[in-house]
Order: sequence, then structure tokens, then C-alpha cells
Amino acid sequence: MIYHVKPGQVSYGEAIGIILLDSEAPFIPGDVANATTYDFPVRFRRVPGLTVERILKHDMTALKDVMMAGEELKKEGVRAITSDCGFMILYQDYLARELGIPVFLSSLLQLPFIQNILPELTKIGILTVNSESLTGTILKKAGVQKTDGLAIAGLQEKPFFSDAFIKETGRLNYPEVEKEVVESAKALQRDYLDVKAILLECSVLPPYGAAVQEATGLPVFDFVTMIRYMYHAVVKERRNGYM
Repeated sequence: MIYHVKPGQVSYGEAIGIILLDSEAPFIPGDVANATTYDFPVRFRRVPGLTVERILKHDMTALKDVMMAGEELKKEGVRAITSDCGFMILYQDYLARELGIPVFLSSLLQLPFIQNILPELTKIGILTVNSESLTGTILKKAGVQKTDGLAIAGLQEKPFFSDAFIKETGRLNYPEVEKEVVESAKALQRDYLDVKAILLECSVLPPYGAAVQEATGLPVFDFVTMIRYMYHAVVKERRNGYM
């Protein structure tokens, strides 16, 4: 086997690149922005100045900076690029068109897939960082044609969640945030009896996915579900076994 250098690349073996918001929240294990979440190497790139506040306001002026982060990750050898915010769907079309490698910036991209595997006349429950920002325009960018099959709950009014991830106080009370997330999921299930799956939109929510599933008994999809799926698409393994 003969290997050749890739000009400009200083490290190797990181298949997934992750574009990060400029956020100061604690990224615990299970969070998209915590490298120990994965059983494979990832590479991170922060977009300076792209705050939670800006992304929730659908700020398209950050497109150039997001694109630059994607270009840098591609130059560093990643095979596919994601992000740590579902609202980065704003930049999905442009980056996917320009970068030339798979781009899957938002957990919301899973919605059409989930809709296709569920029975008709059922709903997907979505837990999001901010329900007011999760507009029809955002959902359309994710490929959702009909929103009547969705039940949406925002976490923006939950005090412990808001302190950690919106106000960015620098402190995360894990048990209390988990309680808020689980209560929100159970409320969706109570209010919409036809909810048959839950999607956790926000990249900070995967650590609570198991608790949500235990409380609701439903399939739970999140950012990490999608990233693992994509990793196994771009890094296929040879199987060794016997018959």
C-alpha cells in the first residue's frame, strides 16, 4: 500500500466535519459538540459571531462565514459536513451545491424520512429550542411539504433549558433540563394522541433522548442519529465473519 499526501491537510482520519455556532454553553457527552459522543473521529469548526440569537432570527448575513467554515473542513479532509444547530438548514442548499461533498446541516432533514416510515394520518412530535423560530419556511427548506403532520413544542420558556442554552449563563443543571425535556415530550404525546415518533431538533437535546424514549415509548430521532447514519454511509466497513 502506497499513501500520498493531500496538500494542505495536516491531520487525517476525520470523516465528519461539524460546523459550530459561536456558543458558550456546556457541551456534555451526547451533545453534538462533544467529541466523546462519537465512536469515530470528528473535526469541529466554529463560525465566529454566529450566535444563537442570530441563527434564531434566520440571519442570512452569516452565509459567507458558514461557507468558509465548510471549505476549511473540506480542505482538512472530511468526507461530509453537518452542524450543531437545526436552524442551519438556512444554509443547506448553498453549501450542498458548492462544496461537492455530502452536506447535512440540520436534524430537520430527517423529517421526510420519518414521515415516509410512519402510517398515514399520524404525527411527528418535534421538540425545538424555539417554536416561534421554527417557521413554515424553515420546515420547507428541510423538504417538508405538509406541516399538518407535525406537532411542535418549544423549550424557550423552560427556565433551566433557557438559562443553559439561550441565555448562556455557563451553567447546565442536567437533572432539571432532562425533566423539562421529558415533560415537554409527554405533553406533546398527551395533546396529540396520534404522535408516533419524536424528533429532537436542537443539537443539545440528544443527551436526553433515552429519557424521552423511556417516558413516551416512541422512536426518538436526533442530530446524533443522523450523524451516525451519515458516517456509515461515507465510511463503509468490510465485514469479517463466518458461516
